[in-house]
Amino acid sequence: MPDITNDMQFIPLSYYIAFCTALFAIGVIGVLVKRNALIIFMSVELMLNSANLLLAAFSAYRNDPAGQIFVFFIMVVAAAEVAIGLALLVMIYRSTHTIDINVLNKLKW
Repeated sequence: MPDITNDMQFIPLSYYIAFCTALFAIGVIGVLVKRNALIIFMSVELMLNSANLLLAAFSAYRNDPAGQIFVFFIMVVAAAEVAIGLALLVMIYRSTHTIDINVLNKLKW
């Protein structure tokens, strides 16, 4: 029976790098192409999560828990970013009745 104490050894690190690169690229494309503020927030979260996954993979590959601790702090900052971003979206929706970021030019003084 194989030793399953370190699951990261079964999947090569290059697979994690390729997967996280694809996730990050999808997030960048979502930020650059879409005009809906919710989609942009989701794309930013996708980019943060791809970086978190890559940090956790490197951390487990090197048997160093520092990367996983860093992932925890990034997740806390991402949760705060989502809370503030959604609050801003609600305020923008109340004033413009849309979440299209092209309409935000109306908010200029």
